[in-house]
Amino acid sequence: MAVEQDLVLVHVDNKPGFYARVEEIVPDVKPGWWQVKLLVLTFPLQVFTWILDDNQVAGEPFTMGGTPLCLEQLVLPVELGQTQEPPAPEPEGRLKAMDSGSKVVSLAERRKK
Repeated sequence: MAVEQDLVLVHVDNKPGFYARVEEIVPDVKPGWWQVKLLVLTFPLQVFTWILDDNQVAGEPFTMGGTPLCLEQLVLPVELGQTQEPPAPEPEGRLKAMDSGSKVVSLAERRKK
């Protein structure tokens, strides 16, 4: 079941449609139903609020205006154990030889001169 701050893939017509982040899930006036606020990750950003029941929030297919839809909760690579450690910070103001033989020059250091 999707919870707040989860990323979901919304399937439209049984095909991947768009990504969204679950912003808020609050009870609807009808028991067993929820108002699910989604931040749709498109350009421009959009916010949808859908009224869904427990099963639909958990990923069961449903229709809206005759169009089949489904929320698929995404499992992020970090959760799969593919953690990536951030690169170590480079010392500022030094020339560093790269594997390819090229050099990186600090622009901040050049501005000081």
